[in-house]
Amino acid sequence: MIDQQLVRLATDSLALWLAPAIGGSIARFEGRTAAGEWAPILRGADGLPANALDAGSFPLVPYCNRIRNGRFTFRGREVRIRPNMAGDPSPLHGDGWQAPWEITHQSSDEAELLYRHAPGEWPWAYEARQHFRLDERCLDLRLSCRNLADEVMPCGLGQHPYFPCSSSTRLDTRVMEVWTIDDQVLPVERLPARGRYDLVDRPICGQQLDNGFGGWSGEARIRRPGERADIILSSPDSSYFQVYSPAEGGLFVAEPVTHANAALNEPEELWPSLGLRVLAPGEEMVLNARIALVRS
Repeated sequence: MIDQQLVRLATDSLALWLAPAIGGSIARFEGRTAAGEWAPILRGADGLPANALDAGSFPLVPYCNRIRNGRFTFRGREVRIRPNMAGDPSPLHGDGWQAPWEITHQSSDEAELLYRHAPGEWPWAYEARQHFRLDERCLDLRLSCRNLADEVMPCGLGQHPYFPCSSSTRLDTRVMEVWTIDDQVLPVERLPARGRYDLVDRPICGQQLDNGFGGWSGEARIRRPGERADIILSSPDSSYFQVYSPAEGGLFVAEPVTHANAALNEPEELWPSLGLRVLAPGEEMVLNARIALVRS
């Protein structure tokens, strides 16, 4: 069924609220402090978020980030997709974040959500599932996409978590390369990730970043002085990483993703090196990720 309300999962030390009808999103994720109080791990919504962009995190399926001007060609077929966010001519983040998901399983600390996509602008049928599991120190997320069409389908997956931040928040991770961007946040040039693009133990709030990175190590530590606990974001299935840190501060986004921004616009022979998959009929792709709270 499709639930219009929040689904709560909890352990003694972590609590998670899901909003299945709002893009299968995480409305809020909190951890208990050493003093016994609850504090945000992800940016949270009070009650049901108005849309996925107001949530704590949402899934990216069946592609991540942007398709340049909403057009790409795949094996002789031109695919056209309308913009899906005001002010941006390039559709982004796929279908799942703007569709309701069904609850297929729920217990006190686990849940599974399902989204079935019928062919439309994205011309292939597919089925996406999210599995959430809490234990005393972490949230495990599993996002999958299975091609239900009778022909091959391109595919990419990601997660889009928003983290609260202050001037003392630091991001510590390793990436090899970065794409500079134009005024439409589309990739321009691939460069070594140095200087302002170096993500090793750097301040992350208010940094005016909206870039994709390649050669990601698969693990990022978010240091929060004063919180007595760091956050570790990891994904063994992601070698690409997207960072959004607006100038006004207050939050940043660190996305584990399987492919580079606008990869669908590149020639298919480059897709394997850019992280895109081509799924055979019935084939499934999986992205595992974890958000862990580590006491400092």
